[in-house]
Amino acid sequence: MSGRNQRVRATTSGTVVFVMFVLSLAGRITAKPIYLDAGAPIEARVEDLLSRMTLEEKIGQMNMPCMYWKQIGWGLEVGRTGIFGKLSKEVREQQMEGCRKLTAGTHTKGLAPFGGFFTLSDRILYEGAGQQAKFLNELQEIATTQTRLKIPLLQIEEGTHGLMCAGGTIFPEGLAIGSSWNMDLVKKIYEAAAREGRAIGVHQLCTLVIEPNRDARMGRNEEGYSEDPYLCSCIAKAIVEGCQGWDVSAKDKVVAVLCHYPGQSQPVGGLERGAMEISERTLREVFLPPWVAGIKECGALGVMATYPAIDGVPVHGSEKILTDILRGELRFDGLVLSEGTGINTIVYEGVAADQKQAGEMALKAGVDVGISLEEAYMDALAANVNDGTVPMELVDRAVRRILKMKFRQGLFENPFVDVEYAARVSHNQAHQELALQVAREGIVLLKNEKNILPLSKNIKSIAVIGPVADADEDQLGDYSPHNLLHDIVTPLEGIKRKVPHAKVKYVKGCEVIKGKLDEISQAQAAAKEAEVAVVVVGESRDTDGEGKDVADFDLTGLQQKLVEAVYETGTPTIVVLINGRPLSIRWIAENVPGIVEAWNCGEKGGDAIADVLFGDYNPSGRLPITVPRHVGQLPVYYNYRPSRSAHTKYVNMSGRPLYEFGYGLSYTKFEYSNISIEPQKTGPGAGRSIKVDVQNVGDRAGQEVVQLYINDVVSSVTTPAKELKAFKKVELAPGQKKTVEFVVGPYELSLLDRNLNRVVEPGTFEVMVGASSKDIRLRGNFECQ
Repeated sequence: MSGRNQRVRATTSGTVVFVMFVLSLAGRITAKPIYLDAGAPIEARVEDLLSRMTLEEKIGQMNMPCMYWKQIGWGLEVGRTGIFGKLSKEVREQQMEGCRKLTAGTHTKGLAPFGGFFTLSDRILYEGAGQQAKFLNELQEIATTQTRLKIPLLQIEEGTHGLMCAGGTIFPEGLAIGSSWNMDLVKKIYEAAAREGRAIGVHQLCTLVIEPNRDARMGRNEEGYSEDPYLCSCIAKAIVEGCQGWDVSAKDKVVAVLCHYPGQSQPVGGLERGAMEISERTLREVFLPPWVAGIKECGALGVMATYPAIDGVPVHGSEKILTDILRGELRFDGLVLSEGTGINTIVYEGVAADQKQAGEMALKAGVDVGISLEEAYMDALAANVNDGTVPMELVDRAVRRILKMKFRQGLFENPFVDVEYAARVSHNQAHQELALQVAREGIVLLKNEKNILPLSKNIKSIAVIGPVADADEDQLGDYSPHNLLHDIVTPLEGIKRKVPHAKVKYVKGCEVIKGKLDEISQAQAAAKEAEVAVVVVGESRDTDGEGKDVADFDLTGLQQKLVEAVYETGTPTIVVLINGRPLSIRWIAENVPGIVEAWNCGEKGGDAIADVLFGDYNPSGRLPITVPRHVGQLPVYYNYRPSRSAHTKYVNMSGRPLYEFGYGLSYTKFEYSNISIEPQKTGPGAGRSIKVDVQNVGDRAGQEVVQLYINDVVSSVTTPAKELKAFKKVELAPGQKKTVEFVVGPYELSLLDRNLNRVVEPGTFEVMVGASSKDIRLRGNFECQ
C-alpha cells in the first residue's frame, strides 16, 4: 500500500476503533455529543451523528443541488425549470434566498436541511471572491447554528481549468494543458485552483476530466487532455496531487472530483450521452488506467458518474462499475456524485420505469450524492424506504460517506473562511503569471515553412484578421466563469502590446459559424496593405463545448474562404487556431506557410500567442491528440492495433493523419544519439533503464519533449503497434547536450491476457525514442525471460 493511501485510510479506523472509543466513555458523563467532539475518531463521530438522524435529514444530506434549477429560488411548484446563461440580479437574489432556506430546512415542507450546493458561487455570486466568501460563510452560519444537528455544508464548484467563479483565474483548457507535457506545470494549475476555491469556502472541485479523448466530435471532449491513457494517467496524478495534496482539511486544498467515471469520450456517433459500446478489454486497457492512477495510486476522493450506458447498463445504475470496480478494485474511499440529471439516464435508457425505481437502482449501485433535485433522491427515496423497497442500510451507507467526508475535511471545526484572505488569493499576480506560462507551453507550432516565424519586432504593419482574433470568451473554452471580472487578453491585444509602434489593422472577416457578416473583401484589402497577415480562426462557444457535437472537423462558416482569400493576396500569411478539438485543416496545411495551434488558451492567451509569434518564447508544445485529415478517418488515435497499419490509404485520401500524436516544431533543432538499455535480459519483475543523449544543435534555447514508446513484439493477444510509456521535457541551451534516462517497470511492460489478467509475458520488447509517435529517432530492444 502506498504511503498516500496509508495516510488516507489512517483517518478512520473502522468499527473496532468506534467500539473502543465508546467503551472508553463508560462511566463518564458528557453534555457534548460524540460527533461534536473534535478529539473523537472520525468513525465514532460519523456513527454517533448517523444514529441521531431522521430519514428526512439523511435524504437532505444526499442532495447538493446545482444552481441552474429555478425552483431553488421560486419553490418546487415551478417544476424542473432550468436557468442558464448570465442571470439577472433579481434571479440571483431569489436563488440566494432559496439557498438560505434549503440550508435551514425551511424551504419546503418535508425537506430537511440539504448537504451542500453545487456551482453556487459561479451561478449566482457575480461580485468576486469577497462576496463569495461572505455568502458561503453566511450559509455555514445558518447550517451550524440554526439547524437541529448543526451539520456544515459541503460546497462543490467546477474546476476544469481553474476555479469557475467570477474573479477566478482562467487557465487554458483541456488540450492546451495536455500539449504542455509538463506535469509540474499541471500540478501548479490545480494547486492554484484549489487555493482559490478553498479560500472562498469551496471544498471540492469537479469536472476534472481525466478520461482519454477517443472521439473528438463530442463537444465536451475539449475538457479532456489527451487521447493517450498513459499521458492521461500522468495528468490525473498531477491533478490529485495539486488539488488534494496530503491533507484535504488544509486551508489551500480541496477534494479532486475526477470525471466522468469511467468514461464517455467514445460515444456512438460522437454524440453527447451516446452509449459507450466498448468491450471489457477496451474499458480496462484504455479507460480505466487514469482512474487507477488518480484513485488507487494517489487517493482521489471524488468521482462523478458518467452519463452513458456501458455494455448495455447505465453507469448510474451499475453496481459493477460504481461498487465492484471503483470501491473494490480501485479501493475508492470517497464520494460518488451523480451527473446533472444523471439518475434519469436509467429511465430514458428504459432500464427503470420512473424516478422511484431509478433511485432504488442508483443507490444500490453506489451513487451517494444527487446534484439535480431529482425525485429519485427526494420524495421517491423516502417512499422507497417507507414501503420497504430500499433498505435503510443503503441510505446509511451513502450518508455515512458524506458525513465522513465532512469530518475528513475538518468542516465541523472550521466551516468558515477569511473574507479578506479570499480576496487577496483570488486571481493574484502569481496565478496570472502561471496562466500565461501554461498558455505558452500549450501552444504547438504546426508549420514553419522557410522560417516565416518568428516575426521581426521591427515590422511596420500587420493585418490581424478573423472571427476569434478579438473574441475574449471564445478563447476560454467551456466551464469558464459566467461573469468575467478581469481582462481577457485576445490575440489582437497581445499583438498590439508586443509591437506598439506597428500599424495593426483589424478586420473580423466573418462569423465563426452563422451570421450575415462577410468582410472578406475588407480582409483582403487589409492584407494587401500589410507586411504580414495573421488570420485567427477556429471555434467559439457556439461550436464547441458540452453539447456542441460536430459531424466533421472542418472550419465552420466562411472561415476557410476567409483564409484562402487572405492567402491569395500574396502577403505572407500565418494562421493561428483557437479551438477545443483537432481541426482537419487540409488546405491550410498544404498552402499556408505558418500555422500555430493555440487551443483554448485562457485569459492570457493573447500574450502567449504574441510571445510565440515574435520569438519571445520558443514553442515547446507537442500534440496530445492526433489531428485527422478528415472525420472519415475516425477512430484516428495513434496507438492502433497492428492490423491498422496494413492499409494506409483510402481510395480518395491518405489514411495517415494530418499531424501525429506527439508532434510539434521548435525554433531550434534537436538531435538524438547513444541509446542504451540495461539490462538487456532479465525477468518480468525487473525494471529497465533506457538512456539517450539529446542535443540542441540550433542557435536558440528550447525545450524538447523526449518520448519513449514500446512494442511487445509477439504476445498472446494483439497489442498496439506502439504505446507511450514515458516522456521527459528537457530544456537545452544552444549546443547543450543532456542524457535523458527513463526507468520502465513491470506495469509499463504488462498486458491483459486472454483472461484479462495483467501479466508481463516473456519475449522481445522493441523500444522507440523520438520527437513524436511518428518521428522515431532511436530504436533498441530487450528481452523478458
